Amino acid sequence: MRLEDLNWMDAEQYLKTDDRLMVVLGACEQHGYLSLLTDSRIPVALADAASRTTGVPVAPPLHFGVSPYFARYPGTISLRLQTYLSVVEDLTRSVYAQGFKRLLFINGHGGNTPATTLLHELANVLPGLQADWYAWWVAPAVKAVMAEAQLEGNHANWEEAFAFCRVADLPDGVKPAVVAPRAILNAEQERALYGDGVFGGRYQADEGVMQQVFSAALADIVAKLKFA
Repeated sequence: MRLEDLNWMDAEQYLKTDDRLMVVLGACEQHGYLSLLTDSRIPVALADAASRTTGVPVAPPLHFGVSPYFARYPGTISLRLQTYLSVVEDLTRSVYAQGFKRLLFINGHGGNTPATTLLHELANVLPGLQADWYAWWVAPAVKAVMAEAQLEGNHANWEEAFAFCRVADLPDGVKPAVVAPRAILNAEQERALYGDGVFGGRYQADEGVMQQVFSAALADIVAKLKFA
């Protein structure tokens, strides 16, 4: 159930019995051979699946995140960090004021992580707000699937190569892991270093492994929506 498929009266009726909402935080940035919206498509797919199980609605996703390091890859659209934090705060305050008090932020992009500190601050000033955060690729249950399959996840490699993220044929084989010479590089240096945009590892994995990854993340989200 997406808010975009409801009218305001539907939303008001929902709020009479429930105050939970899923908020998807994504990004529009290079992902090698995958969609520029990979970091949105994955959490959206997870949120939709969780909604079908729980009946909790999904807010329209925020497709723009913090990706300054990929600025020299065409198609990457990045917000400044201060802008991003302001947007997340405004979104949170807006839905909170309407009665959505239990918010699960389903994040698809590592660059968005500073928003967790903001949410801690908001929890101190908005009475009754319960916010939680889920980043699927670092979740222990997902990491366990990767370990069992003896595969290492990395940016734009097999771990994000779900069928719904593919917009081109993927190479076969393994790309050697790329090691950055230091923590902070400018966007031109990042492009020169990573080339096709994949950070290393297998370009694709067996569909069965991908389904296990998705199922593990989905189970986590459904559990988190209980706000126990």
